[in-house]
Amino acid sequence: MKKTALTLTLAFATITLCIAQQIEIKKVFGGYKYSQDGENLRMGKLVKIMKSNPQAFELIKKAQSNNTIAYIIGLTGGGLIGWQTGTNSAGGNANWTLAGVGAGLIAVGIPISLGVDKKKKQAVELYNSSLNSTTYNEFKPEFKIITNGKGIGLTMTF
Repeated sequence: MKKTALTLTLAFATITLCIAQQIEIKKVFGGYKYSQDGENLRMGKLVKIMKSNPQAFELIKKAQSNNTIAYIIGLTGGGLIGWQTGTNSAGGNANWTLAGVGAGLIAVGIPISLGVDKKKKQAVELYNSSLNSTTYNEFKPEFKIITNGKGIGLTMTF
């Protein structure tokens, strides 16, 4: 009886752990928030998690590259605007052409950033769907009741 209880406990624990590996997606202001087992996931952690799925890994790597580009463009644009605004506030002669270039850079960075969110979400959905297919389609345990001279037992094969 102890072996039966242990076998069933292990089977349910395996199923629970497989389901717990999914990455949760939550819509928040300005994009999505990703978490796994209650831990918030940033881009670097998502890349590490998705190494086991080549298609999702390829998508998340593209998202990571574009994220870096969008960050650099946005930071440069914000810096140009901030520099000119600060110069004007301090009573200096601000170069508003540079501020306009900064605004243009930010305008270019926004669609790139939106593309990052889209690719990241696609990668997570692809990763989760591969977990679902391996968890539920390949894990099909068979339970058999067996008897021998020592008693009755339950076996599980998968």
